[in-house]
Amino acid sequence: MAEIRSTMEMVMERAARLEAEQSGSDLQGEDEVKEGMRAAAAFMREEESDLAAALERCRPEARSNFIKGVAEGLLRNIILPREEDQLDDAGQAMNGLVQVGRNHPDLLAIFGDLTKILDQYRQHRQQLKEQLDANFAQQMPQLEAAMAQKTGRMMKLEPSQHPKYQEEWQRVMDDLNGQYGKAVEQHKQMVVKILTSLV
Repeated sequence: MAEIRSTMEMVMERAARLEAEQSGSDLQGEDEVKEGMRAAAAFMREEESDLAAALERCRPEARSNFIKGVAEGLLRNIILPREEDQLDDAGQAMNGLVQVGRNHPDLLAIFGDLTKILDQYRQHRQQLKEQLDANFAQQMPQLEAAMAQKTGRMMKLEPSQHPKYQEEWQRVMDDLNGQYGKAVEQHKQMVVKILTSLV
């Protein structure tokens, strides 16, 4: 009976040891992902200029987690641009991903498409804003007259000051972001797939 218990204890100890090793390697993997994210952030702040060299400094078994972290960190900067500098950030993030992907031709093609999508989004957004402004500009004389009647003063109002303007703009933007956002996400997923296949 004592012999059975000692075998059972040995099995339990071994299981506990394996579990501890597994959770230890998970933690180490997490650290490597965080290291990749830190490298991506440094790259975006222009404190790190060569992500391919940073990758080479990693232990071979750590590279896949490092790449995962870099990809996660840089892909966050590729968003639908509301401001011009967001396009610049997206371009810089793509450059970093190309470095880590060692100029993989499929990555270059994806980023070519992605750049076009982001630029089209910016142009489309501007056109829709101009159309909305023009539509509401037609209603402004009536609104200005109503305000003058209430306040006793004539004032010039911008289309964006119309009570329904923000509501309509939000609806237009939700539509636009839905269309373009889906395409951007699909491209980001393709980037991750390519990067993870390189290790």
